[in-house]
Amino acid sequence: MALPELPTIDRLQRRIQSPDYQKWREKVEATGGCAHPVRLSGHWMLTDKTTGAVLTKPDGTPAMKSGQLFAPCGNRRESVCPACSDRYAADAFHLVRAGMSGGSKDVPTTVADKPRLFVTLTAPSFGPVHNRRTSAAGKPIPCRCGQTHHEYDALLGQPLNPSRYDYTGHVLWQAHASKLWNRFTIYLRRHLARAAGLTVKEFKDHARLSYAKVAEFQKRGIIHFHAMIRLDGPEGAHDAPPAWATAELLTDAVQAAHEATGVEAPEIDGTDRLLAWGEQLDIRPIRTADAPQVEDGQGVITDDRLASYVAKYATKGTGKSEAADRPVRSRDHIDYLDVSEHHKRIMRTAWDLGDLDELDGLNLRRWCHMLAFRGHFLSKSQRYSTTFKRIRGDRQTYRLEENLAEIGATADTVAVINDWQMTSVGHQSPEEQELALAIAERQRAARQHRYETERKD
Repeated sequence: MALPELPTIDRLQRRIQSPDYQKWREKVEATGGCAHPVRLSGHWMLTDKTTGAVLTKPDGTPAMKSGQLFAPCGNRRESVCPACSDRYAADAFHLVRAGMSGGSKDVPTTVADKPRLFVTLTAPSFGPVHNRRTSAAGKPIPCRCGQTHHEYDALLGQPLNPSRYDYTGHVLWQAHASKLWNRFTIYLRRHLARAAGLTVKEFKDHARLSYAKVAEFQKRGIIHFHAMIRLDGPEGAHDAPPAWATAELLTDAVQAAHEATGVEAPEIDGTDRLLAWGEQLDIRPIRTADAPQVEDGQGVITDDRLASYVAKYATKGTGKSEAADRPVRSRDHIDYLDVSEHHKRIMRTAWDLGDLDELDGLNLRRWCHMLAFRGHFLSKSQRYSTTFKRIRGDRQTYRLEENLAEIGATADTVAVINDWQMTSVGHQSPEEQELALAIAERQRAARQHRYETERKD
């Protein structure tokens, strides 16, 4: 006869009171509270590069360790792992912030004096949806359905008439969104060159277009692109732009490129489609955080605020409310996903279109769970700023130097020997995962408190 299952609170208490809990908690805290840690077994040691001898700590014990440890899973989806998502968001903040105001090893502070714009490119309409609008005075405006929806209304983004919604056009636009962005940058360079009296070939010898963009899912299951665009000299961030490169000229070029950009989709059911941007285009100049607070009617935005936006968008992009966390394996699988019926219809359309020979190159079934979006949620041009690899490398170097300082050594004289093998992934019980999530939330609250305290000081 099977024993009855303990209530959740009792199982949590039993895990906390277990003999190995403290050591387990230390490993989890080292990952920031990762929800799906990679379990490693092995050893590491610090040795002298010249003699090969194992170094010792101030207390005389060898600078080595063996056993098991946890490594973060690295998943940036907040719905999968809040801790690793937070870390990714922080790295995204620094990457974008460096390209806006400099201060890193790769980007000088002089980039803050260059023409910079924050541009939002939207998708066209594929059918009316429930929305939440406000007047210029901030008063809510009723939706077309006659209701005034609240902020968290499940109807927001859902089609008013699903039978007349253009799901095929929606999927095709989404699948070509990255190509549409690529065409936009090509046209943007052309318009900049023409405005400067140059050919496109000559443009690269006078100026360089640098940018970072992030994709954000809207409630209706379509993405918008938010882009930080900057004009540099020909050598990039370290090079001053020419005198003709102004924010006004860049704004005009963005508007012209927005109107000119289009991508022809393959013919489906005898219908030709020219995929283009939506009519809504938002362009805002970027100013430094310490610039005077002047209201000029242009909707300016600070680089600090912008970097925070991007960090939010970069992790929000694959949130559970807009897309599935994992690939779809069959059409029947879609029925069991925890998403709205509208999003399920987008996935079913992508799955069905993925069977057409003329759309074979789009890999629609592979990207069905992402509502047919096939691009990166955060990408940048080569010379925009630093890289994620550089940010992570700097973090590892900092931690290594911190450990070496304890034994009075430097990286030039010490060799780090690591020998770790993966044994499993994830926590061993739902209770451990719940405790890890609580640790991650506690660390997040502590970071937020420190940040607010520093701002007040």
